[in-house]
Amino acid sequence: MCHQSTLIELRGISKRYGNVEALRDVNLVVQTRQIVAVVGDSGAGKSTLVHVLAGLVQPDAGSIAVRGETVKLDSVAKAVELGIASAFQQPQFCENLDVSANIFLGREMRQGLSMRDDAGMYAKAREVLNTLSTPVRAGQSIASLSGGQRQTVAIARTLLNNPSLIVLDEPTSSLSVTQTAEVLDYIVRLRSAGRSVIMVCHDLPNVFAVADRIVVMRHGTVCAVHATADTTYEEVIAEISGVSKGAVANRMRARASRTSMPCAGGAE
Repeated sequence: MCHQSTLIELRGISKRYGNVEALRDVNLVVQTRQIVAVVGDSGAGKSTLVHVLAGLVQPDAGSIAVRGETVKLDSVAKAVELGIASAFQQPQFCENLDVSANIFLGREMRQGLSMRDDAGMYAKAREVLNTLSTPVRAGQSIASLSGGQRQTVAIARTLLNNPSLIVLDEPTSSLSVTQTAEVLDYIVRLRSAGRSVIMVCHDLPNVFAVADRIVVMRHGTVCAVHATADTTYEEVIAEISGVSKGAVANRMRARASRTSMPCAGGAE
């Protein structure tokens, strides 16, 4: 078993937008070599939480510690400096550029003061793509890629500065079954390479497939934290929706019963 230690700790994080309390006294611990899934209904506070971690949003109260040292994530650049990289829904790409150029978009390597280092960027892009064992090539046109391959490029972009924590917001959204399986495999590879991952995900089968821990949010608070192996779909759905686990189980049984009924008028 790999040794784990605390990588990130959030204590009492709160954030308000006018009359809306997006986060309220949120506590969260992420260990090294761990995949943590954040789940919840719309408006639960999931996106605000990962935006805080990415340095996009500054909390009104609370503190953040990285490897035991209290820090201030007041910008994306500061988060990256501290080993936190992020990829969000619908990543933006330049369709006329290749994969390598898109991985380095806005962070181009240079030779001297002005000349762009295309060869250096290509080599580094190939290195991070090889880390994921993806068939996507550094010189491939971004316009030729599928949705899953584009998400792979977005993940590869997070690896440029060798981060300890990667934050992914709905990494499997709008992907096909095959593409989703590929992206989940890449997420597991990140953990195998010694990184931690926080992913916001609405699809519970994907969560249960890869996450070590599940953080359930509701109305801006963390209402439950589970080791994935110690919880069930029914329990997590009940906590997300605020209804009893028994009611959820009854609905799931009723649905299973309906889908297993033979069609009326079928051949005898």
